[in-house]
Amino acid sequence: MPNDKEFVVIGLGRFGSNVAGSLYRMGYSVLGIDSDETRVQRNVDHCTHVVEADATDEHTLRSLGVGDFEVGIVSIGNHLEASILVTLLLKELGVSEVISKASSDIHGKLLRRVGADRIVFPERDMGLRLANSLALDNVVDYLEITPDVSIVEITTTPSMQGKTLRQLDVRARFDVNVLAIRSSAEHVEVSPSPDDPINEGDILIALGSNEAVRKWQHFQNKERS
Repeated sequence: MPNDKEFVVIGLGRFGSNVAGSLYRMGYSVLGIDSDETRVQRNVDHCTHVVEADATDEHTLRSLGVGDFEVGIVSIGNHLEASILVTLLLKELGVSEVISKASSDIHGKLLRRVGADRIVFPERDMGLRLANSLALDNVVDYLEITPDVSIVEITTTPSMQGKTLRQLDVRARFDVNVLAIRSSAEHVEVSPSPDDPINEGDILIALGSNEAVRKWQHFQNKERS
């Protein structure tokens, strides 16, 4: 059954088309808008409706009923003036939540000033995730929650295997909380018991400050050497 929330995605480049397509596959109603005919045609099967139009024109947005949408995603971050104008128009037309893609900190501040409820930095965030996964030896993935706190996916080392979370005691020793254990793509144990054993191939999904995670990783590296 389709979900009630409706989304309008303005700008169907790589980021916008991925967001629109993902929401559409989840069962949401998605209106995609782009001024480029090729991008529009490419997304015909990945949105509920897709329109070739100039989203910087207020009359056009009104005629498309954009103000009736609950969430608007402005993904034209490389065109600063257009993204600022579209963000402003969406808020003025009554879109409850506007999420705008920014290409720089200054761009983000300007978008926030004209009404964006949330700013995303896809290129910067992906670069940060990659850098941290490369810098920390056994980190599979890295998600920044705040500038100081992150969720990490960590492969188990030989020293962890066969032990329980209680024996590892990473919360008391390193101030890192293990949120889940993923033993396969299909099986994730959320809020695992302290007595759950760690097996070879398990992935620990953990939350902690960046400093705490680094200390834990440094300790693991010393044990392996």
